[in-house]
Amino acid sequence: MSYDRYVAICNPLRYHSVMTSGVCALLASCCWVLGFLLIIPPVVIVSGFTCYTSNRIDHFFCEMASLVRLTCSDTSILEILILTGLFIITLLPFVLTLIPYLFIISAILKIHSRRGKQKAFYICSSHLTVVTLLYLTLISQYLTPTSQGSINSKKLFSLFNTAAVPMLNPIIYSLKNRDVKSAMRRRLLFCKSTS
Repeated sequence: MSYDRYVAICNPLRYHSVMTSGVCALLASCCWVLGFLLIIPPVVIVSGFTCYTSNRIDHFFCEMASLVRLTCSDTSILEILILTGLFIITLLPFVLTLIPYLFIISAILKIHSRRGKQKAFYICSSHLTVVTLLYLTLISQYLTPTSQGSINSKKLFSLFNTAAVPMLNPIIYSLKNRDVKSAMRRRLLFCKSTS
């Protein structure tokens, strides 16, 4: 999405020739394949673990870090894989999302008209809001030091990341829809007139 926004704002006349359906399919399939390939090695290693201290996971879903805390087996290779995977899954996409937005902000600041700047920021606002929510919760969940007190906060961030962020996505993106905005205005006017 950040690359799409980058092309739309920085190269608007070339948008349809750059963002073809083939490019979109390639970007999406790279995400899917990379995500699938990154999860295979940890799953293979975890399936080889034989000793667990408990059969209860202190989490609301079966997360890899929760399994690592329960096992008696040597987890050093798995921890390195998890840290590498988190870097690839969290920080690398964050940087790859941030770089186009730096170019976008630079291009927006070069726009002379105030209306042009507002329109360009409006195009990016929904995606930037969703990305910010996602990466803040991911970084808070996975890339903070683990202590006994922080395990509960990590579960809270995990719940927010797996439940709240996906529920907020349609709301955030639909706020740009004219029909939704006019319906909200009518509803607010109706509420004001009845009270």
